[in-house]
Amino acid sequence: MRLDKFLKVSRLIKRRTVANEACDSERISVNGRPAKASYSVKVGDILEMRFGQKNLKVEVQNVSEHATKADAPAMYRELIEN
Repeated sequence: MRLDKFLKVSRLIKRRTVANEACDSERISVNGRPAKASYSVKVGDILEMRFGQKNLKVEVQNVSEHATKADAPAMYRELIEN
């Protein structure tokens, strides 16, 4: 699954166009490297997102084409940064 679609389906970002813009401005990195929206997300990837003062780091747990609002959090696991 493309990175921009994963971000939308998992509800980490509300809209796919916003996810595309975040990737284009290098605010999203996968496994420590800036990633394009077309990057193919795999289970085990570490995603880091930077929005202003907020940083979020998650590990991909599941990749599915569709997810309900209740199922979306099961697609990733938040990692605590020290």
